[in-house]
Amino acid sequence: MVAWNAGQLRLAAGHDLTYHHGLELVFEDPAFVSCPSSFHDPTFRAASTDEILRVTRHLGGELPVVVAFEADAGGLEPVSCLIAAERLEIVQETVLRYWREDTAPGQRFAPWVRSPGQ
Repeated sequence: MVAWNAGQLRLAAGHDLTYHHGLELVFEDPAFVSCPSSFHDPTFRAASTDEILRVTRHLGGELPVVVAFEADAGGLEPVSCLIAAERLEIVQETVLRYWREDTAPGQRFAPWVRSPGQ
């Protein structure tokens, strides 16, 4: 997870998350999130009927986006995850996870990256 607040849940993906990531799943107005704060290697799938009913019962109605996946959260077995939101945006661009002075204008940085002196 790169960012999570009342209006947005942002998940990052990449081959090596140490220095940068190149893909973000941006869930706008997330209303239901059932997943650990840190996980790896998600395998996305269609939400089952039971999962959709779980979200509908919990929220009192349906949402346009319901995403289900299994992921490695460090345990012996994968964990099942479920997210429901108003919208989903898929963003493909490099987001640096460390400060660099020599970046091009408009280069995005992860939310926790600060320039020296900030």
